[in-house]
Amino acid sequence: MKGGEGGDGALEWKFSQVFGERTAGEEVQEVDIISAIEFDKSGDHLATGDRGGRVVLFERTDKKEHGGNRKDLEKTDYSISKHPEFRYKTEFQSHEPEFDYLKSLEIEEKINKIRWCQSANGALFLLSTNDKTIKYWKVQEKKIKKVAEINMVPSKATGKANVANSSVASTPKPHLANGGHTDKSYTSLSNDLLFPPGGVSSLRLPVVVTCNETNLVARCRRVYAHAHDYHINSISNNSDGETFISADDLRINLWNLEISNQSFNIVDVKPTNMEDLTEVITSAEFHPTHCHTLAYSSSKGSIRLIDLRQSALCDKHSKLFVEQEAPGSRSFFTEIIASISDIKFGKDGRYLLSRDYMTLKLWDINMDSGPVSTFQVHEHLRPRLCDLYENDSIFDKFECCLSGDGQRVATGSYSNLFRVFGRHPGTTEATTLEASRNPMRKQVQTPSRPSRSLSSITRAVRRGADSPGVDANGNSFDSTTKLLHLAWHPTENSIACAAANSLYMYYA
Repeated sequence: MKGGEGGDGALEWKFSQVFGERTAGEEVQEVDIISAIEFDKSGDHLATGDRGGRVVLFERTDKKEHGGNRKDLEKTDYSISKHPEFRYKTEFQSHEPEFDYLKSLEIEEKINKIRWCQSANGALFLLSTNDKTIKYWKVQEKKIKKVAEINMVPSKATGKANVANSSVASTPKPHLANGGHTDKSYTSLSNDLLFPPGGVSSLRLPVVVTCNETNLVARCRRVYAHAHDYHINSISNNSDGETFISADDLRINLWNLEISNQSFNIVDVKPTNMEDLTEVITSAEFHPTHCHTLAYSSSKGSIRLIDLRQSALCDKHSKLFVEQEAPGSRSFFTEIIASISDIKFGKDGRYLLSRDYMTLKLWDINMDSGPVSTFQVHEHLRPRLCDLYENDSIFDKFECCLSGDGQRVATGSYSNLFRVFGRHPGTTEATTLEASRNPMRKQVQTPSRPSRSLSSITRAVRRGADSPGVDANGNSFDSTTKLLHLAWHPTENSIACAAANSLYMYYA
C-alpha cells in the first residue's frame, strides 16, 4: 500500500527534522547508535539514549514563537499552523562501562530505557538505566556566576608586595631556650606579617556576581543499584509520581524515587531449579491511571495483568492475555517468534499494545479471550525465518507505540522502515515509511487498489521469497539496517524514530 493512502482517514506523513544524520561514506560508530527514545507527557521535550551511555535532550521551539501564557499555547492547533520543531537542548553522560568482579562480567554503558518523571520548579527529571543500574537525573538551568574584579591591581602589586615581604623578613621571631618558637607570635596575623594600619591598599578580595546567562546542569539525584541479577529490560513510572518498577528476565522490583538503597520484589518467576525455566519476562509497564495495576509480557507470547492490592508478592495474575495458536501451525520457530518484545498502554489505559516478531496485537484489558486487532508486520518474512535465525535477526526486539488519541499504532521493521496502522478492525490504513528525508522513497510506485484478494497477497509473498533482496511489497530488504526504537508524540500525530545514530521526526 502506498504511503499516505489507504482506508478512511489515512494520514499523509511528511518529513520534519533529522538530528545526527551522517554524511555519505561516513561510518557509524557503535557508541553513537540510539538505543532509547521517549517523549515527556507534555510532548515539549524528547530524550534519546545511545550505546555510549549518553542521554541527549531536545526541546520544542515552535510553541515559544506563539508567545502568551500556557492556556493560550494549549489552545493552539499546531497541526494546522506549523509542524512541530525541536532543537538540541543538552546532553550528559549517564552511564559508564563497569566491571562486576564477583561475576567476572562486563557491564555495558548502553542505555536500555529512558522514562520521564514529573517536572517541578522548572527542572526536568528522568530515569535512565543500563543493564544493571538505574539513575535518577535532574536537569535544571542555573545562572552563571562570574568574577567581576581581579584580585590584585598590577600597577601597585609589586611595590606593596615588596613592602610586606621586607617587613616579614626584618622582624625576627622570638626563640625559646630549646630552639622553639613562642606561640604568641602566631596568635595574631598582624604580629607576624606587620600589616600597616588600614591594611594593604593594593590587596583586593575577588567579587563574584551572578549574570543573566544560564547554563543547563544535569545532576544525578539517586542511583538505584545492586537489585537485579539479570539484565534490566524495562523501567516504568507509576501514576502516583512516587514509585516506579524495574524488570529483568526473572524479577520485577518496586522502588520509591526517594529511597535508593531498598526495593521490593513484587514479581518473581525464577524456578527453584533453573533447568525448569520455560519463560522469562520481556517487558513491564505500569497502568497510566491506576497506580495499583501493571502488566508484564513473557517470552511465550502471554501478557499478565497484576493488581498490587491482592498481595505483596504478585505471583498470581488477575488476567492473562494470550492468543491460542491455530492447530497444525506449530513449527521450530513458533516459540521464538511468539516472544513479546514490547508492550504499551494506551493513554486511557483501556487498550494494551504488544509487539512480537511477526505482528502487532491490540488488547482490550476487559476482554482476555483474544486481541481486538492483529496487524501483520513481518508476514512476508515467514519464508526466511531460517535465514533470520542463522544471523540472529529473529531475536531483534522491535518496540511499538500508540498515538495520543489511540486511533493508530506504529512499529519498526528492517531496511529502516516503520509501519503505521489504523486501530479499528474495519479500516485498511497501513502506511509504510522509510526513516530518511524522503519517507516515501521506497514505496511501490503502482496505483493503489481498494482491496487485495487473498491470491494476490499469496503471490506477492511468493515473489518476495523467490527474490533474496526484495520483500513482499517489492521493497529492498536489508536485515542489517533495522528501526527498533520509535515514539509517538502524546498529543499530536508526530513520530520520532531512530535509524542507527540518526533521529528522524515526521508529522501528519
